[in-house]
Amino acid sequence: MKKICLCAALLLSPQAFSEPLVQWWDVNVTALYGQDYDLAPSDKQTTFTLETAGGWKYGDWFVFQDFINFNGHNGGKDNTTYGEISTRFSAGKILGEPVGFGPVTDLSLALTFEEGEGPVETLLYGVGMDLKLPYFTYFQLNTYRRDAQNSANLSDGWQLTPVFRMDIPVGNSKIVFDGFIDWVFAADEDGYKENIHINPQIKYDLGATLFGEAKKDKLLVGIEYDYWQNKYGVDGVDQNTYSVIAQYHF
Repeated sequence: MKKICLCAALLLSPQAFSEPLVQWWDVNVTALYGQDYDLAPSDKQTTFTLETAGGWKYGDWFVFQDFINFNGHNGGKDNTTYGEISTRFSAGKILGEPVGFGPVTDLSLALTFEEGEGPVETLLYGVGMDLKLPYFTYFQLNTYRRDAQNSANLSDGWQLTPVFRMDIPVGNSKIVFDGFIDWVFAADEDGYKENIHINPQIKYDLGATLFGEAKKDKLLVGIEYDYWQNKYGVDGVDQNTYSVIAQYHF
């Protein structure tokens, strides 16, 4: 019923013909190198990530694709891929008026599809919230139902995902602190343990320092921290690692 109501509101919205379909967008590529990765052919990894994010007339999107190389592996597969496709349908944008309460500035229908090599395909659907919090450039909180698309994938359950960013001025440049937390707090299958994946990045806007205002938000360098308790839902496998990163925005 919720989907039917949203579609009806979308068709009736007076904004449908008055605003551009795409309001803003960004594309970037990130190179990462780290070690001490668990449940992989090698504990050392080099990853290239392509990302795009943007806002459109009825919501927003975020898509990424990881290309992972297992450095110095001893036999077996030396690379793999993983990605996610996410979009949210904003009640505020569709209805043409604010939808929120207290620090909540908008509510959305949140959808994500996880894909990659192996039995990882999972559809996530639920409710997203945008919150206005002090010091945060943005803070989103999405609550999902996980629906595995393969019988070998045991990750059915419920997931809570905060996504955040802070911009901290430093002279003529800034430090960007952003990331996400995936918390599978209720799993349907006994063979899949509840897990929490914490993945923040701290990046310095090197482009603004080297080339001035024209290259602001273009070239960032920093560190990514990755903590994953019960990685992939495997009991007792706790990943704790850092990667150095370089990120370029087109």
